[in-house]
Amino acid sequence: MSNSAPILELRNVTKRIGGKTIVDHLSFDIPQGVVFGLLGPNGAGKTTTIRMITGLISMTEGSVKIGGLDVNSRFEDAMKLMGGIVENPEMYKYLTGYQNLIHFSRMHEGISKDRLKEVIDLVGLGNRIHDKVKRYSLGMRQRLGVAQALMHRPKLLILDEPTNGLDPAGIRELRDYLRRLAREEGITVLVSSHLLSEMELMCDRVAVIQTGKLVGIQEMGDITRADGAGHVRFDISRPVEGAEIIGRLYPEAKVLADTSGFEAILEREEIPVIIEQLVKEGFRVYGVKASGRSLEDKFLEMTGSGQIE
Repeated sequence: MSNSAPILELRNVTKRIGGKTIVDHLSFDIPQGVVFGLLGPNGAGKTTTIRMITGLISMTEGSVKIGGLDVNSRFEDAMKLMGGIVENPEMYKYLTGYQNLIHFSRMHEGISKDRLKEVIDLVGLGNRIHDKVKRYSLGMRQRLGVAQALMHRPKLLILDEPTNGLDPAGIRELRDYLRRLAREEGITVLVSSHLLSEMELMCDRVAVIQTGKLVGIQEMGDITRADGAGHVRFDISRPVEGAEIIGRLYPEAKVLADTSGFEAILEREEIPVIIEQLVKEGFRVYGVKASGRSLEDKFLEMTGSGQIE
């Protein structure tokens, strides 16, 4: 993960409409080359925040900088560093994918045919790029939208709820592709979603937003690493007797035995003590897996709310 200057900086970004505060003094930085998630329930202010970053609506107060350029005072220069899809990618359905890209490439200077071929290959549309867009699936349209957003080599790619309407295969495809973009091209990706499971698999870092306010920012590694209390699975001989050992060592622990082992919620330091005791008492230990906490656990802890999917 890069330690260079942040590619995107938000400072006290606020939006009020008719006396109602939609986004309330949001401040965070996003470094280069990461997939950064904006997570919150529907109505939390995610799309409004993205529309302010991209200049589609004005801020009531605060500032946004892209690559150090202020969106308010140097709008055109800042926008050259960014590509994005807010809501659905808009394409001319009666044109082919390639004709759409040619059309949009005219809005930027110096986009060569070679660059178009590069982005087409990058999003995996080589075989279908000369088909009409009306014959594309929603997932293919999303990928064409991403190709359009990438062709001028932006440093920041912004996608608002990109998995909406995609089937599981399309979601996985997009997720893998975005991670590859960040890793191989060094592009920073800002993606919004209300789907916890997607953010968990897609993002390096997540900002949680609720009722327009920033609740907190979490590194995904810090959430999912099993360094605190978490679920631990023991595959052993004589599971019921093995579970009783935990009852003796840690009476407060929750334990559930089945035919091949047992699961318990334990602190990390308790795991080797239990393994040692199991071996000492003649149990055969076939496997131990600590799964740590999920983003859902952390989200509920941070927000005290059940407003998630």
